[in-house]
Amino acid sequence: MGRPVLPFCEPPSQAVPAISRFVIPPYWFALGLLVEIALDRWTPIAELVVRPLNYAGAMLVAAGSGIGIWGIVLFRAVKTGIVPFTESTVLVTRGPYGFTRNPMYFGMVLILLGVAALLGSLSTFLVPPAFAVLMTFLFILPEEQHLERAFGDSYLERKRRVRRWL
Repeated sequence: MGRPVLPFCEPPSQAVPAISRFVIPPYWFALGLLVEIALDRWTPIAELVVRPLNYAGAMLVAAGSGIGIWGIVLFRAVKTGIVPFTESTVLVTRGPYGFTRNPMYFGMVLILLGVAALLGSLSTFLVPPAFAVLMTFLFILPEEQHLERAFGDSYLERKRRVRRWL
């Protein structure tokens, strides 16, 4: 059989980038929104999504908000840590966690993509993939190691069944 499910997570390994311990994802997300606005204002490059088609971005913002909030609600319902590298007491597997291992990060990427569509300029579409890469290296990969130590085979099986993003 596999390792037993531990009721807590070990502290993060030294492999966790120091910045990940202090600048949590919502700050990076807010910075991403500000960068999108700045790019649209000062270096729009080209109009990629024209009006009224750009209003479809609102649907992405709504979907991203819903998925992210749903993930937070599920974490709070089982009283497990939401802030990266805090104590994880339960491996949440229902709701959006059935199709992505990272619905809160995925929701933020969808919101950034929706805002880029609403703004419409080509340069704003650079932010969502850059944000996804940043979250992967600063948070997701270290969190995966953290969860593997905490939940062992249960988490490894989850990684085999559910994709990191989609």
